[in-house]
Amino acid sequence: MIKKQIKVIAFDADDTLWVNETYFREAENAFANLLSNYETENKIHQELYKKEIENLPIYGYGIKGFVISMIECALELSNNTINQKTISKIINIGKEMLQKPVIILDGVIDVLNSLKRDYKLIVATKGDLLDQERKLEKSGLIKYFHHVEVMSEKKENDYTKLINHLDIQASEFLMIGNSLKSDVLPLLNIGASAIHIPFHTTWEHEKVTQDTTNLNYKSYTKITDILNSL
Repeated sequence: MIKKQIKVIAFDADDTLWVNETYFREAENAFANLLSNYETENKIHQELYKKEIENLPIYGYGIKGFVISMIECALELSNNTINQKTISKIINIGKEMLQKPVIILDGVIDVLNSLKRDYKLIVATKGDLLDQERKLEKSGLIKYFHHVEVMSEKKENDYTKLINHLDIQASEFLMIGNSLKSDVLPLLNIGASAIHIPFHTTWEHEKVTQDTTNLNYKSYTKITDILNSL
């Protein structure tokens, strides 16, 4: 069982509350198809990922930075010969991503309805502020949350600032999310609790290679399973 002193439960948004990473995989494939005259599909994916990581400190997480990375990658792979029509198609890939439906994952509403009676629920997520606000509004889930925190990073210091802002102790904070790297390990390092709910696809940047089998966190295949721990 999770510690009884939990007062605040934070939920990651993308791929914890609703579908997100699937849209990025689709966009990457569409981008690779557009650039197929310049490189192999595998090479295009590799170069786009490298460009995304290079740009993270500048643009942060989210679709807008992803689109800029695609354009820069296209310019580099084509040796600056890419035509305006293709650039326009790349921009449209991003616009289509921003207009995707917000598909709430199975069990999320049941969990929020169950937990809202006993805990303060918040959202703690990375990404573009405008896009995350849009998705929260379209999802209809905003009514469940006392606070929404869109974070530029999810490291120990970022969570410590959030916990201090909430005026609670780390031991009173529980994070629920799909990323071991962002939603679990930093919390354990500062004395908070975490539950891992894996999504079927994970961005390469969020993958963890270290052995986590002996760490003190729960991992469930379905979000509704967390109700047995609280």
